[in-house]
Amino acid sequence: MPAPRLNVAELRAANRTSGEEFEAVLILRRISTRTARNDNAYLAVELGDKTGSFSANVFADSPLNEALRGAGEGAVVWVSAKIEFYQGRLSPRLLQARLLDEDALAEIGGVDSLVETTPEDVDALRAEFAALTARIEHAPLRRTVELAIESVADRFHTAPAAVAMHHAYRSGLLEHTVHVTRAAVALLPLYPEICADLVIAGCLLHDIGKAIEYAGALTARKTRTGQLQGHVVLGYRLVRRAALTARLGDDLVERLEHIILSHQGELEWGAAVMAATPEAVFVSMVDNLDARMGMVQRALRNGGEDVEFSEFLPGLKSVLLRTRPQFPLPESETPVTATPAT
Repeated sequence: MPAPRLNVAELRAANRTSGEEFEAVLILRRISTRTARNDNAYLAVELGDKTGSFSANVFADSPLNEALRGAGEGAVVWVSAKIEFYQGRLSPRLLQARLLDEDALAEIGGVDSLVETTPEDVDALRAEFAALTARIEHAPLRRTVELAIESVADRFHTAPAAVAMHHAYRSGLLEHTVHVTRAAVALLPLYPEICADLVIAGCLLHDIGKAIEYAGALTARKTRTGQLQGHVVLGYRLVRRAALTARLGDDLVERLEHIILSHQGELEWGAAVMAATPEAVFVSMVDNLDARMGMVQRALRNGGEDVEFSEFLPGLKSVLLRTRPQFPLPESETPVTATPAT
């Protein structure tokens, strides 16, 4: 009897046990050479589809080592494997692997059936982004946002927001940006001291540099420019160019640039400076909120049915309890147990 073909979500289901064999069609998202404690080299690979991903190790003496190296990141591969766990994490042992050609991909519905993308409607997100931009009353500031986005529009609407941490999938950058701005608009009435126009512009543009930092149709990777400069610097440059074209006043240019430069929150997280204006503090905190909740939402979506806890999430430094809270019934709805007659 052939092994079942499973997607990653099905592999993570609670009823799966060690030793089960399976087949899968997956994207080779990442591949790197590492050294074990005994000084032997091995390949660390990440394989995934639109329902999630898992990591596996391939040792130097395995015939799969050369096959996976030859395929390279972004390749679509068929694998047969055996379910195994390492330190509580799904880490299958790969038995066979082969690169799939275009004809084989067509039979399974093409690569779009494998690529993880935002769970939200992209057209709706784009419309909401435009509506949020229109909320900016200051015309040169609004035009700055429009010009900056126009300069990277195609990439901005399809790019991920990260390689691995949060919103790391197609159109994740658009989803994250809209969520951050939506949350900021909801919270603005609580903080009348801050400039609403500047906050909205800063939220819409805070991660714009990621449209240049990342590339890849099937799997996210950093571009040469992304590696050398990073999205904070790239975003600063894009926004400055747009602001000067829009003839934004010097004070607002500097304040908007500061939001971009400080939004990462901490120097060790990639911020160029610490937030030092009310608007920059606000944007960095809302950005961090949505980044973390994006990790939560993805873990809830992709964890597998009936799985109580997620795997360890590095961005949260914890596992995540995936089951919903169970509230007792209100007193009026509590079932009444009949008392036996005496």
